[in-house]
Amino acid sequence: MGKPTGFLEVERKTISEKDPKERIKHWGEFKVHPEEEHLRNQGSRCMDCGTPFCHTGHLVSGMASGCPINNLIPEFNDLVYRGRWKEALNRLQKTNNFPEFTGRVCPAPCEGSCVLGVIELPVTIKNMECSIIDRGWDEGWMTPNPPKNRTGKTVAVIGSGPAGLACADQLNQAGHEVTVYERADRVGGLLMYGIPNMKLEKKEVVLRRVELMEAEGISFVTGCEIGKDVSSTDLKEKFDAVVFCTGATKPRDLPIPGREFSGVHFAMDFLTGNTKHILDTEFDGSLPVINAKDKDVVVIGGGDTGTDCVGTSIRHGARNVVQLEILPKPPESRQPNNPWPEWPKVYKMDYGQEEAAALQGADPRQYLVMTERFIDDGKGNLTGLEIIDVEWDKNEQGQFVPVKKEGTRRTIPAQLVTLAMGFLGPDETAGDQLGLETDPRSNIKADHGRFTTSVEGVYAAGDCRRGQSLVVWAINEGRGAAREVDNYLMGSTQLP
Repeated sequence: MGKPTGFLEVERKTISEKDPKERIKHWGEFKVHPEEEHLRNQGSRCMDCGTPFCHTGHLVSGMASGCPINNLIPEFNDLVYRGRWKEALNRLQKTNNFPEFTGRVCPAPCEGSCVLGVIELPVTIKNMECSIIDRGWDEGWMTPNPPKNRTGKTVAVIGSGPAGLACADQLNQAGHEVTVYERADRVGGLLMYGIPNMKLEKKEVVLRRVELMEAEGISFVTGCEIGKDVSSTDLKEKFDAVVFCTGATKPRDLPIPGREFSGVHFAMDFLTGNTKHILDTEFDGSLPVINAKDKDVVVIGGGDTGTDCVGTSIRHGARNVVQLEILPKPPESRQPNNPWPEWPKVYKMDYGQEEAAALQGADPRQYLVMTERFIDDGKGNLTGLEIIDVEWDKNEQGQFVPVKKEGTRRTIPAQLVTLAMGFLGPDETAGDQLGLETDPRSNIKADHGRFTTSVEGVYAAGDCRRGQSLVVWAINEGRGAAREVDNYLMGSTQLP
């Protein structure tokens, strides 16, 4: 612990994002890094507490508490405070394959369980993590490090999202020949097309890492959908082991009257189309087919994907953006039923809401609202929504359900609606060909910690196994699956 009194002397300050009114003018990343002195001061706030909950990675009340990949947070905070950046990078890479991803898009459950957070604002762990890895790239410390020896074993990884990339990286370090299959035209899965460029830059962050992995010996095959272009059975015969990391890609629909109207889209169709367009056109300023230019936009869903739809719509030049949330507005501070170290369920504005507020004067979210039907112009073109307020109450089975409040039904204008209500599970085709068992939620059945499916030599990790979750949990599962595959192929494993 570098400075025992740091947390008493230094206030939390992030200084990590560009001004909302400036960043909405382009698709560049809004992430910025402050000066070294600021970072070292923030690092001094870490108390090196006797029980660092920040890197425990437990589930508490069904939510992540601490870092799911067990980053050695007090250690790298102390090293930054001391100015020993390369050692901080080495410590960070012991547990995290891709700090440049988590440092940008992770909601930071580590900060939610920071011991300092019991009495003060928590340490700026996420900002510190991103600063360490970005400095590593800037200083030229991130160079290819291929394995010295090869085992002769081959592994196919289906899906190049965070779980697939983490799994491939670990297996390659163990000396296996790894081929990653991706159905899209670019590597990255969720990281490439599910998260907008301003939140996670594609060329300078995602593809930079992919190129490093290629230099270390990993093969990537894009535009190849397993189950259609290549059968899963053929893949299993060709490789010594197969790992499914296909994600949970089936979006939850909203089957209400008017769903078929032109202008109602799944959020991922909207976001994927936008990112692909700006990459294909090299940021020439043109807009994709599905765009929000001069439209009243309604985003249904209050999670990260909904936030991304808000930020994307604003950059398109939307006339107005409204975000509907069926749940109540969170409280301003922790409530007695949400004690530390649980994830703090408190009100906050993410980047999309900040940008909307900067333009429109207020948070775009409306809480406790349900959509009843979509309205058109008589020709199938969306013109608005009929919504109604709800309150949550228990039904006869004791379950909390939304109850409509009569007298609150009203209409709001919309020419574009994005459905951002989460995901239901993975596409089944590839798994069905191998006869993989699924759980009641349609995910591939495989126990966490073992990741073995009902077919020998076939494993599953990430959202296709656990359901929709965080990038950091995907990395956790990719690393865990790699360890089990290595043990299966070699009879033992030294992978962490």
